[in-house]
Amino acid sequence: MQAQPVPRPHPPGGKTAAFRAALPYTLPICVGFLFLGMSYGFLMRSQGFSVWYPLFMSMFIFAGSMEFVTIGMLMAGFDPINAFILTMFVNGRHFFYGLSALQRYVHMGWKWFPTVAWMCDESFAINMSTKLPDDVDEKWFYFHVSWLNYVFWVFSTFIGGLFGNLLAAVDLRGIDFVLPGLFIVVFLEMLLNAKNNKIRAFGVAGAAMAIVMLLLVGKSLFMLLSMSCMLVACYIAYKWGGVHLD
Repeated sequence: MQAQPVPRPHPPGGKTAAFRAALPYTLPICVGFLFLGMSYGFLMRSQGFSVWYPLFMSMFIFAGSMEFVTIGMLMAGFDPINAFILTMFVNGRHFFYGLSALQRYVHMGWKWFPTVAWMCDESFAINMSTKLPDDVDEKWFYFHVSWLNYVFWVFSTFIGGLFGNLLAAVDLRGIDFVLPGLFIVVFLEMLLNAKNNKIRAFGVAGAAMAIVMLLLVGKSLFMLLSMSCMLVACYIAYKWGGVHLD
């Protein structure tokens, strides 16, 4: 039976230091969320929904891509089965996020549920890649990153619902590349800071797999299929190939 990881001692003043450490990482995401969230709020209003729809959908769904998809689903007939299947395809990657974060999100107490419930792509990338100094409590850092990104997104969609009509005269083409650009930077940083070449090889293989799947099946399914293939490949390499990434 595998032993549970020993939690790192909580440093004095670690909570405050964790917030100060988390805020600079989340501010660039806040900028990206501001434009995307406002665009979402504007789109909801343009379809005839009240200002409260984007606010509450962001609060309870908190899945940006799925929220955009939901607009069309709300305009169509009631179809819960297709809604469930579509949600699994769009957000199936979070299953793999949870598997990757199992060892990190332990011994968190009451902070565990909001940290996991408010996990998004950006929070996962920051929490998995950031090397924290000894005076920062890592559990509080994970929590602060999650709730800050959650508040940024909900706030931006609400602002978009209130004042989204002002965006009609502004050319925002290309602004949606802010978040993909952030992920490219995070990915390259993880490759450069990897412990060994095996981890780098798996990272490059994962990126190549995603590109191949994108060309084969299109953007609607490539993420889920590429992650599934990588999960199988990692398991085979670990179980029968003698590959250990630690």
